[in-house]
Amino acid sequence: MSQAQDNEHGGPAVPQTRTARHRRIVDILNRQPVRSQSQLAKLLADDGLSVTQATLSRDLDELGAVKIRNTGGELIYAVPSEGGFRTPQAPLGESAKEERMRRLSGELLISAEASANLVVLRTPPGAAQFLASAIDQAELQAILGTIAGDDTLMLISRDPAGGQALADHLLRLAQKES
Repeated sequence: MSQAQDNEHGGPAVPQTRTARHRRIVDILNRQPVRSQSQLAKLLADDGLSVTQATLSRDLDELGAVKIRNTGGELIYAVPSEGGFRTPQAPLGESAKEERMRRLSGELLISAEASANLVVLRTPPGAAQFLASAIDQAELQAILGTIAGDDTLMLISRDPAGGQALADHLLRLAQKES
């Protein structure tokens, strides 16, 4: 049985499974430009996931990863986007992620209510997972995680009393879009 290992950055333990490794590869490729398999192997090792070049090559193939040219002209690995759009894209820059979250908050956020380190957001039916995905991709340091249903999502703040500040921030983002 595989064991979970803490990464050197103090993040959550990552189990030594194929699924966890694939998720971590996708997260890395969506977060930063990766030019080579050796660079990706080092980034995975930094997170406590040791892989051989053969395993990494197979993983990239299974994920549908390809090399594309980013806006700076460099060839980098990219994986197809989730949710149907299958053309691989270079990772969004920070401003693009924030802009997407702001736009979707303005279009989809109906209400935000906080309690301690939790925030409950309401959306139209069917929109909660879409908004949660945009929030996750924005990688806000204040957010530990999101859970989404059909029309409701819950954000967990890293700060034990940070729910209200987080709710206020999201409401301000939504109002800027309106």
